[in-house]
Amino acid sequence: MAAIAVPAFALTWWLGCYLVGRDPTRALLWRAAGALVAYALAVAAWTVQPGSGAAQVLLCVPALCWAGVAVGLLPPGAPEHRQVNRGWPVAALVFLVLAAALPDVGKLVALAPLAGGLVLLLRYRERVRPASLPTALTAAAVLYTLGLIVVLGPIDLGPPTLVIAAMGLDLLVMGYLVAVADAVESGERLLPDLRRSLLAAVPAVLLCGGPAALTMLAVPGRDTVTVLQFVLVAVVLSAVGLAGELRAGLDRLAFLTDDRLRLTRDSLLRAADALPRRRERHQMLALDADEFRRLTRRALEDFGDVGRLLRNPLVELPSVDRRLAARGPGAADQPLLRAAELQAVLTEHVARLKPSGVFGTTEEWRFFNALHYCSVRGLRPYQRGPQPEGLDRDARRAVDWFRRYVPRRSLRRWQAEGAAMVAAQLWRELVSTDPRWLTGAGAAPRRQPVR
Repeated sequence: MAAIAVPAFALTWWLGCYLVGRDPTRALLWRAAGALVAYALAVAAWTVQPGSGAAQVLLCVPALCWAGVAVGLLPPGAPEHRQVNRGWPVAALVFLVLAAALPDVGKLVALAPLAGGLVLLLRYRERVRPASLPTALTAAAVLYTLGLIVVLGPIDLGPPTLVIAAMGLDLLVMGYLVAVADAVESGERLLPDLRRSLLAAVPAVLLCGGPAALTMLAVPGRDTVTVLQFVLVAVVLSAVGLAGELRAGLDRLAFLTDDRLRLTRDSLLRAADALPRRRERHQMLALDADEFRRLTRRALEDFGDVGRLLRNPLVELPSVDRRLAARGPGAADQPLLRAAELQAVLTEHVARLKPSGVFGTTEEWRFFNALHYCSVRGLRPYQRGPQPEGLDRDARRAVDWFRRYVPRRSLRRWQAEGAAMVAAQLWRELVSTDPRWLTGAGAAPRRQPVR
């Protein structure tokens, strides 16, 4: 068991950490990571005590998390999107309790949410990107379901070691598909960044997992030793999968009193991590108006994050190129300057939404206020505690107005509508000034594969 369990544990644990490290703010990635980590823990529990109740329950958890992935991939415009995403955690907890309470085959009740989530996903498969994602995810889920039935059901095919390992392969496929969906949603490349992390994970598995497996084989029946070996492998693979977040955390500790050095290093390191995830330049021409609008909204949401901005395809806008050309030779090859110029372009177009006259809170001011103060200037009006120092009178009035009179939901809606207005400005400017876009502006949407 150890020869199979250790690689299965290590690879699924690494991929779960990698998904979280891609973007810790995305719930979809956390759900997929939860499925992978739960499986890794199930493998460890099964190795220590084969067939135990804890191991069986842990094998059911990935199905519940997979259901969360399925409903998380529903298009935002679907009527069920909001309700099922809010209700999934409650349903998952209820079915987890049922799975823990029921014996053996009864634990298969945990498959019910997965079936429901996949039915919903297939119902809206024409609106999910990439188009093949729902079918591929469903096929992998069916194989995982069959494996779970073999392990928990009355079917006796001998030791279930190979079946459990095959279930791990299904989960690895699920994790990869979720990474593809995240890359498509973010307008990024996937394979260069994934390949870099995998090339670090494989030596870690060989150098750490190999001795761990040999240690388990050398001292069979010593549960404490087995658990410690799995803990060691988990720590090493966590460091590989969460390398960027770990590095940022170490900087916060090492440069606790030097804010300037810490922030400078953070910007540079985020820019370096963003480079493998940037799209090639020619893929900008494949964007349609809807995707351009979505990427503009994401750029405004990520306005203060240089790393995220650098991964956004809008850094290749011709208007950004013109600004860099005005800076002089070599400026176009500086990633941080490119992100800064994108910020300047967005700031300029947000400013065009400003009504004439002094600061106001009337209806015509709402889009400008929502974008200028909450996106461009990064103010958080609903956040407890003092706001940043040095705010001017208008900024203080805006924060007070948001807190007193504007619900959070209204602010989010204004930001989305304002971002659509900014995207329309940028799109018109793009189509009218860059001849490369003239043939594709009115064409049918074209999708590029994630590479």
